[in-house]
Amino acid sequence: MSPDAARGYHAQFEQAERDFGSQSEFAKMLRRYPNLVLPFVDEITRLAAITDVVAEILGPDLLVLDAPFFIKDAKSKSFVSWHQDLHYWGLESEEEVTAWVALTPATHESGCMRFVPESHRRRVEHKDTYDQDNLLTRGQAVTVEVDESQAVDAALQSGQMSIHHGRVFHASHPNRSTYRRIGLAIRYIPARATQVEGGNMAAMLVRGKDDYGHFRSCQRPSGVMLSEDIAHWREISRARNSVMLAKR
Repeated sequence: MSPDAARGYHAQFEQAERDFGSQSEFAKMLRRYPNLVLPFVDEITRLAAITDVVAEILGPDLLVLDAPFFIKDAKSKSFVSWHQDLHYWGLESEEEVTAWVALTPATHESGCMRFVPESHRRRVEHKDTYDQDNLLTRGQAVTVEVDESQAVDAALQSGQMSIHHGRVFHASHPNRSTYRRIGLAIRYIPARATQVEGGNMAAMLVRGKDDYGHFRSCQRPSGVMLSEDIAHWREISRARNSVMLAKR
């Protein structure tokens, strides 16, 4: 999207923070299914400029499994450890693409995403660190040594995106800049994707059709942080958390 469009979405994000930031669940909503309670997030997930690219990889029928914000305040210690997303997402299929959309610049200084080329070709074990500064749910980290000299920065300006597969090693360092780094990680899967046995997750249809019904359907938000949407968010996020927090 254009820098102006990104600034517009950023302004809507900040307005929602001002209006609802004092609510106890709001921070959790930013990290799990914000597209269920914030219409502008749902809108971003459907932008043709994003889904056209994803559809070339996954096909025309796209679901959004989640669309969490990853926010690092200026001069904060927040970081993301080296990990592989698909290790703990509860998917049988490995057909997945994450579009990481920058609402503010994501630079080396502000802690942009880093990737290890070719690392998607192998699966490795993970450990839970529960580091308080780690932005991941359990502070998940790969159990192998990662050579930082082989990693590549994915620096982005406002409105740009990177895309990556859920098996590629990725991480990000703390934000050493004087501004907040705000990104939206949209998790796209094809409608044909399936869950692990016993999974009860939901997903949002954002392009094409879903002839499979492998996931419960999410409802689009009818307004900003409305009570009926919050109730729907609670139900959907509980089911996702039960899968995400399972040991594998």
